[in-house]
Amino acid sequence: METKSLIKRAADKGIFLDSIRKLYSGIAKGDIVGDFTVPAFNLRTLTFDTACAIFRAAKKAKAGTFLIEIARSEMEYTNQTPREFADAVLLAAIEEKWQGPIFLQGDHFSLKSNEPPETLALETLIKEAIGAGFYNIDIDCSKLVDLNKQTITEQQNDNVKQTAKFISQIRRIQPKNISISIGGEVDKIGGGDTTIEELIVFLDGLKNELRPLGDLEGIIKVACQMGTTHGGKVLASGDIEPVQIDFAKLKELSRVAKKHGLAGIVQHGASTLPDDYFSKFAKAGVCEVHLSTEFQNIVLDSQAFPKELKDKIYNWLKEKFSAERKKYETDEQFLYKVRKKALGPFKKEITELPEKTINKICQELENKFVFFFKQLRVSNTQTLIKKMYG
Repeated sequence: METKSLIKRAADKGIFLDSIRKLYSGIAKGDIVGDFTVPAFNLRTLTFDTACAIFRAAKKAKAGTFLIEIARSEMEYTNQTPREFADAVLLAAIEEKWQGPIFLQGDHFSLKSNEPPETLALETLIKEAIGAGFYNIDIDCSKLVDLNKQTITEQQNDNVKQTAKFISQIRRIQPKNISISIGGEVDKIGGGDTTIEELIVFLDGLKNELRPLGDLEGIIKVACQMGTTHGGKVLASGDIEPVQIDFAKLKELSRVAKKHGLAGIVQHGASTLPDDYFSKFAKAGVCEVHLSTEFQNIVLDSQAFPKELKDKIYNWLKEKFSAERKKYETDEQFLYKVRKKALGPFKKEITELPEKTINKICQELENKFVFFFKQLRVSNTQTLIKKMYG
């Protein structure tokens, strides 16, 4: 089915793609009490089936404030284009008789360098994503932060300039009736924790860069690094290394972000955190939490996932990525680190698993989504979204 006809079919059923900026602007202005944290779910595999599980869970929890997203890197190693991803989510919404907006997000639309071919590649991806209905985009130029420079302003210079450049591109090509929700990123996830000074330098610098461009609408949220890594770190035992998050620091960072007119800060790398952490994010003023690896883990580690296929995937990984294995890594550590790279090459075999198998896996996923909706306090937000978005 062509995308245009799919979008029309969805619209006829009360389903449409939109920007969450309207909600975040209300939180930033104080018109909406932000006593919840919006979950952003990254779908790396079984996209249609996992999206179905999200919509079922959302209906159970009466949740309306959530994003469904995929990062640039995830698109690459899972072999999913923005169009394919958007179509799968729309089909899932139709299947589950969802009604209302869907907030599709381009997560970590990252710039790896300042080289022209790289900037062109990101410009092309942004254009493609917006054309597919991704009306929420997180620009990530944090890899350009140069810690070898003497001052924080110098360190953040390229990050700020390139973020402003891509904001300008997005505002230039966004649909006339949509104000795309844009996020920026201060520090690389997995690095040192973001300081108040770094956040202020980034936000003030971005404002100064946008002013000559006509005071364009800038970012509405900002990602800060605080204690986490993507997917978590695996110990030799196979367990995830415990993480300590300073919620008092998160609260102070959020206070600064809100003072600059934003909805709050974004926490990445959160899906494998201890269960009792999630209820604390809203109190710390975190407006959005990104959740990814845990859903991949549920799929691959489910008792329902065929052992024969898992063994085949692991043997392929050991052969294909042996050069990436560190000297003292155990099998558990190595495979946990690289197994996401098998999701593209084994995409067909995973998506063609027996329906009974997929249903069992998706029940586990659905239970986890319900958990996140409740812990992040977005249950019963459907009424709010209906009021704001019609």
